[in-house]
Amino acid sequence: MLNTSLSSSEQRRLLRQAMKAKRLALSDAQQQFAANAILPHILTLVEQYQAQHIAFYQAFQGEISPQPAIDRLLKQGKKIYLPVLHPFSAHQLLFIAYQSPQDLSPNRFGILEPRLDVRKVLPFEQLDMLFLPLVACDKQGNRLGMGGGFYDRTLAQIPDVVSVGLAHRCQQVEQLPLESWDMPLQHLILGESE
Repeated sequence: MLNTSLSSSEQRRLLRQAMKAKRLALSDAQQQFAANAILPHILTLVEQYQAQHIAFYQAFQGEISPQPAIDRLLKQGKKIYLPVLHPFSAHQLLFIAYQSPQDLSPNRFGILEPRLDVRKVLPFEQLDMLFLPLVACDKQGNRLGMGGGFYDRTLAQIPDVVSVGLAHRCQQVEQLPLESWDMPLQHLILGESE
């Protein structure tokens, strides 16, 4: 429920705080259950769109993990990409080909990402699907991220990409306080934690 006596930015700050605490409170077993629960839905969407070049993320601070889907899609011969912080452009992402966990190291936020290799960067327009994390979402497909604007900037540059938010069911609210830069998602997949 929105508290209209607070500014939009204050509502968003409080919502982020509450939702981060909710997802961090999930046990390892609940996290694993939720990650497996979203797998068939991800595979169905990938098949529906016949996607070949697919971007995911590495779960961080209680985000729902797409790792079971990443592993399955790699076995199917799909090309998987992970976001990397752009070294020169603030709040921008690059997407780099991913093969195995051994290729990953923590970035300045502590999030695992592939090592920067310009030969493995995929131009945005070649990306078919983008699966992204979120802090909260609403029933209209809006997304509240961590606040850095990385994914909103990415989605603004590739309006044709199929965007899919992944989250735990407990992260969904009725309606989010929105800002003009927020980019809605085309699809939302929510995982039950038990």
